[in-house]
Amino acid sequence: QVQLVESGGGLVQPGGSLRLSCAASVVINAMGWYRQAPGKERELVAVIGFSGRTNYADSVKGRFTISRDNAKNTAYLQMNSLKPEDTAVYYCAASKLATITTIQGPQYWGQGTQVTVSS
Repeated sequence: QVQLVESGGGLVQPGGSLRLSCAASVVINAMGWYRQAPGKERELVAVIGFSGRTNYADSVKGRFTISRDNAKNTAYLQMNSLKPEDTAVYYCAASKLATITTIQGPQYWGQGTQVTVSS
């Protein structure tokens, strides 16, 4: 069973930065981050394959960066220039397959971490 443990959420002012971490219990292929704001559907934010290939939602391109350290089975989401509309619960996700898309979803989920962007 794959376990994903997230950390790094919190409260930040608009324009600020946060870094989320997701540690997997085993070597895993694709890793990614979703988010869900109150009253909204869960949204795929960023994905990174084992080789480092990345994809981003248009809403975060140029502001968020996903990366991974395969030696630590850990993925990171660096979030810069945060906006109030980035407020959501952020979920780490992982897949045995090469990528995660809106059609080809993950098999494994983290517990979620709250990110609040507010002054």
